[in-house]
Amino acid sequence: MVSISSSTLDNGLPLIRLAMPGTRAFTALVALDAGARTERAEENGMSHFLEHLVFKGGESYPTYRDVNETAERMGAQLNAYTSHDVVAFHITCRSEAAMAAVDLLSDFVGRARIDSDELDRERGVVIQEIARSDDQPADVADRLLDQATYGEHPLGRPVLGPAEHLRSFTREAILDFRERQWGPPRGGAFLAGDLSHLDDEKLAGALTRFPARDGAPASERAPEFERRVLVEERDTQQSHLRLHWRPQIDPSDIGQRAALTVLSTLLGGSMGSRLFDEIREQRGLCYAIRSAGWTHADSSRLDVSSGLDSAKCVEAYERICEIVADLAGNGARDGEVARARAYAAGSTVLSLESTRAVASRTAAQKVLFDDVRSPDEAIEALDAVTEDDVREVAAQLEGRPVVACVGPHSPGDFA
Repeated sequence: MVSISSSTLDNGLPLIRLAMPGTRAFTALVALDAGARTERAEENGMSHFLEHLVFKGGESYPTYRDVNETAERMGAQLNAYTSHDVVAFHITCRSEAAMAAVDLLSDFVGRARIDSDELDRERGVVIQEIARSDDQPADVADRLLDQATYGEHPLGRPVLGPAEHLRSFTREAILDFRERQWGPPRGGAFLAGDLSHLDDEKLAGALTRFPARDGAPASERAPEFERRVLVEERDTQQSHLRLHWRPQIDPSDIGQRAALTVLSTLLGGSMGSRLFDEIREQRGLCYAIRSAGWTHADSSRLDVSSGLDSAKCVEAYERICEIVADLAGNGARDGEVARARAYAAGSTVLSLESTRAVASRTAAQKVLFDDVRSPDEAIEALDAVTEDDVREVAAQLEGRPVVACVGPHSPGDFA
């Protein structure tokens, strides 16, 4: 069982403690409501770029060498991630080093110098990251699906941004973005694992290094569903197909999120799922296929992704649509919900064995829904999903999906 306690620091930063008995590990994670969906059009890519830049040093640890070598001396692992919804920085170490880890993380993130010379050097690194992603057809298909799903909305833009933006970003513009979006009340500090070595006074002092700032403006609401088909034609033997349906659930409702998870597991989330069984095993149309159900703060989605022999892509597309239509019209078959529910709950238990995973999941809930729940509650919600719950979500998967594809095809192939 994870024991949770919450408080708010003087700078407005929520502090969430997640005590996990039976571990010697500790994770400190700071998350902010400053992901790619908070960017203006001309800022696209700035949130991710800023994530890179803070690792170049703060006040007490002024260079990237100071940051990296200090982490290594305490046996810690540092990392960060940026999504459309959140930017987060985390450090994981043995629990005896907890206070040193918090001191390091809060310094280079909360007091990042954003050095001009380092900015120019890192600019080239991120442009290389964008180029590498552009060379990966699967990555291109994922980004194309976001664009097809959300159009010109910020959720439809790539998290990495276009290379031409990276070349144009100035230090002043980046600092302005940080000032506008990095408001402590819209984020949080999440401490997970063995918390016995924390010192409350030193902890508060370190985490108040994040300056109190006025609240950031609310993000633009996600647009309503609109069917689009986007194809990037490439002369390849394998096609990368992505499909999107928009079930109308309440993203903030943990029970409805759980029902969506069970539905996506039943459809294509396991080796016993409908899509894996028929598209891969029975028909041999692909090597890999899966579905995933997930949510933003104000929108839900059910996506199917597959890598297929290009000659079989259109056939697979038609059959996937038929399978989803059957599920929407007729609901689950006998035993499907029970099996998918057990698999989804079991997978969640396994995924939350690490302190970093627990901190990351809790951070997403806090930033997206202003809600903090124990992982045990998430598992209980999955265990409570009924056949009626799944049928209610499935019934909303009507009509043709949004389509994105990379391969030797045209939009007319996916009418």
